[in-house]
Amino acid sequence: MREQLKKSNQSLFKSEEKRRLLEVIRSSYPEMNTAYIVHWIPEQGEDIYKILINDSIIAEIELDRYNAENEPIVVTKTISQYLQGLSKQCQIKLAVALDLAKQGLKNVD
Repeated sequence: MREQLKKSNQSLFKSEEKRRLLEVIRSSYPEMNTAYIVHWIPEQGEDIYKILINDSIIAEIELDRYNAENEPIVVTKTISQYLQGLSKQCQIKLAVALDLAKQGLKNVD
């Protein structure tokens, strides 16, 4: 799980296919230093991402898959709001992502 999260972080910052998502994150969260994709739902017409921003918030971002002109839908949640009703496995994944984010933020300071 830790490796999967590290790959999600690298893919977010380095891959061409995640460039639009990264642009949305940077414009919505200019204070972002690190981010981890903790959940991704590929729907028929859009992609829905749940992303840990730094070590403090969850961004839920919905991107239209076919029309980049459509405004993305961005919802911000606190960690405690996101944890409500979350499965045990997803809670563990979030805990690992939080640990990685805290390590990453130490390196930024």
